[in-house]
Amino acid sequence: MTASYDPSNSSKSSNPHGFIADHRAVDRGKLSQMYQHYVETKDKYPHAVLLYRVGDFFECYFQDAVILAEELELVLTSKQAGEQGRVAMSGVPHHSWERHATLLVEKGYAVVICDQVEDAAEAAGRLVRREVTRVLTPGTLLEDGMLKASRNNYLAAVVIAGEHWGLAYADISTGEFVTTQESNLEHLQQELMRLQPAEVLVPTNAPDLGSLLRPGEKSPNLPECLPPNFCYSLRSQIPFAQGEARSKLLQVFKLRSLEGLGCEHLPLAVRAAGGLLEYLEDTQKSGSIPLQPLRTYTLTDFLIVDHQTRRNLEITQTVRDGSFHGSLLWALDRTSTSMGSRALRRWLLQPLLDIKGIRARQDTIQELVENTPLRHDLRHLLRQIYDLERLTGRAGSGTANARDLAALADSLGKLPELAYLVAEANSPFLKAMQKVPPFMEELAAKIKAHIVESPPILIKEGGLIRSGINPQLDERRILVEEDQRWIANLEVDERSRTGVPTLKVGFNKTFGYYISISRAKADQVPTNYIRKQTLTNEERYITPELKEREARILSARDDLNKLEYEIFLALREEVSKHAETIRNISRAVAAVDVLCGLAELAVYQGYIRPEIVEGRSINITDGRHPVVEQSLPAGFFVPNSTNLGWQETAEETKGRSPDLIILTGPNASGKSCYLRQVGLIQLMAQIGSFVPVKYANLAVCDRIFTRVGAVDDLATGQSTFMVEMNETANILNHATAKSLVLLDEIGRGTATFDGLSIAWAVAEYLATEIKSRTIFATHYHELNELAGILENVANYQVTVKEMPDKIIFLHQVQPGGADKSYGIEAGRLAGLPASVIHRARQVMGQIEKHSKIAVGLRHGLNVDEI
Repeated sequence: MTASYDPSNSSKSSNPHGFIADHRAVDRGKLSQMYQHYVETKDKYPHAVLLYRVGDFFECYFQDAVILAEELELVLTSKQAGEQGRVAMSGVPHHSWERHATLLVEKGYAVVICDQVEDAAEAAGRLVRREVTRVLTPGTLLEDGMLKASRNNYLAAVVIAGEHWGLAYADISTGEFVTTQESNLEHLQQELMRLQPAEVLVPTNAPDLGSLLRPGEKSPNLPECLPPNFCYSLRSQIPFAQGEARSKLLQVFKLRSLEGLGCEHLPLAVRAAGGLLEYLEDTQKSGSIPLQPLRTYTLTDFLIVDHQTRRNLEITQTVRDGSFHGSLLWALDRTSTSMGSRALRRWLLQPLLDIKGIRARQDTIQELVENTPLRHDLRHLLRQIYDLERLTGRAGSGTANARDLAALADSLGKLPELAYLVAEANSPFLKAMQKVPPFMEELAAKIKAHIVESPPILIKEGGLIRSGINPQLDERRILVEEDQRWIANLEVDERSRTGVPTLKVGFNKTFGYYISISRAKADQVPTNYIRKQTLTNEERYITPELKEREARILSARDDLNKLEYEIFLALREEVSKHAETIRNISRAVAAVDVLCGLAELAVYQGYIRPEIVEGRSINITDGRHPVVEQSLPAGFFVPNSTNLGWQETAEETKGRSPDLIILTGPNASGKSCYLRQVGLIQLMAQIGSFVPVKYANLAVCDRIFTRVGAVDDLATGQSTFMVEMNETANILNHATAKSLVLLDEIGRGTATFDGLSIAWAVAEYLATEIKSRTIFATHYHELNELAGILENVANYQVTVKEMPDKIIFLHQVQPGGADKSYGIEAGRLAGLPASVIHRARQVMGQIEKHSKIAVGLRHGLNVDEI
């Protein structure tokens, strides 16, 4: 991690504050014992911000104090550090460290937590023992307040060897752990863009090991093939070596072979996964992370949607401002749980190719659509279930508090009710919920029997465990309560004995219990009172009996709190042992939640079940854009049909639908919306969802490509047209006959004849060489000639109604090619001055009159003859 603060300019001599702000500039022999330990710990984590527990605060010193103060807008002060003098200091209260650490991590810092691991009273004059208990980095967060509930927080690791690469990623908050291996570096970039990991581990032999590069930061040790918009951690090569990584996987999952994990013969995948596990052990000091068994996948298991297509189709965020509102995920998400929301996002980013899997999801949605009471009851019950995945993760890692266990128990207790609701169901995902392991209910009952109804957040200060659970605990509670009653009665007794009605009994951490009497009544103080403190308006006293009771109370309370803590730890450990089973159940619950939400959406938006078939057909009757439709008043969206997929195998169906549609029509008439809706309907169908159509017969696509809009890539010096050509080249080099290609305005970023020539050649190549199912929207009306040349090309247009003084966009797609774009009319509607509109019409008339290509085409010539 590269901090913005430069410690080399912060020695005592150059610091205007007059204190030392660089731990490397001190004589360590002159530091006090605590600061020596701080510096030793800082040396082990030079690239992280060290939060060091001192009493009720986590403090930072030297350069970390400056960073903390600057980044979180806190006060920068100083503290005496022995003979060395004063050093920079800043800090935060110990009970709010998570909030402040989250802010630092969001700003791209790693944060090391060095906590007190023994009570200050036990230290007995020596330095309180402190140890590093957590290392927080963007990809290793567990705490609820540090994570976004609706999306996964992935930690990824990559290993690159030439053109080959291995990738492993895990969400330690949910336990997901996955790996793959491929031989195309472009696919690695696309997979990282799909995952959007919070942190990526990269093995290197560079000297800056352990550094955390924030998004966009450059490093000569970072492979150039990796996209710059992620946070990268540069790591040692050693844990990523084949032998080390393989041994780590076998050890963690208690295996003798990796065959069962599917990666025995994928060395780069194994190296990435093993290196990731070692990093987790490095950062999670206080406990292990209960990850699911490693799962191996290949990119070809799923519909491939590259980053450009995800952006253009606005699957998880909008193009305009990157917001969630207005995206496909926004339009579809009717889930009731955080687990379901995350699962829906994963489904949308990895649609299925397996027809059987798609139909299993459809069957469940259909049953829920048809059984309204079941759907309503399930949604009502699901809203009462907390985030089982992440609650289990915190329990397994040793970071769960009593409230987490209480929430977990509440959720586990709902599972038998869920099973009862779906007992008569027939669809696959509902049947999977019909049997809940008996121990789940038993575990929930045990947690509820142990944890009080409203437990505190802190787990070491008592008040967690119910009475009647542990005889020893109950005995200590009785003793503490008796002594507390004695203290409570002492004030009344002493007022009566002394005759001082204002006498009070109080307590503070410094002096313990005391008796307070105003100075005006000092002459009435009994002889057995011992003066402890003199204040402006009162005197404070103790008695031998009060000190004896105090010692007993504090000792008993400490013992009581320790015993409660031990009971809680045992309970948390029991939950941890069942982590894998609970997470398996939670994934099933999340899937049911997604399907319930999609069923609810289907009912209220009028979606129907598409037929998923073999072959190449894309037949849609009255399709609608799922996002635009929800953004308009009911009934305003104009539906349109689509038929694609030349049938070469059956003579009786041959020629029924084209492979390529040339789509023409005016600006703002709906061409881009039509393109996107076809892509979104296909994608929705392949996650198993019902779709916004009157009827649909859809074959599975292997990839969806889009080329929409004009974008500059100024960072790499590429013009709008160059970006367009790069994206078009990617499509032509990777599309297959099973792909869906959606193109909007190819060739518009250069001279007219150049652009027309490129557009013609691209369309011709798609129709004759690749034969992918393609919609090609264009203002080059000359491309309509292709339909007369190639039998698998058809012309369609978005129609308008011309009036004497204006045009009306009908937003209807019909067979036939348009011969006008009405661009000047669009300019008039946008508010261009009347004189500009008039002149534009004059110029257009002259261009049309003298255009050689226009004249040639009107006389029936094709492009090669002109």
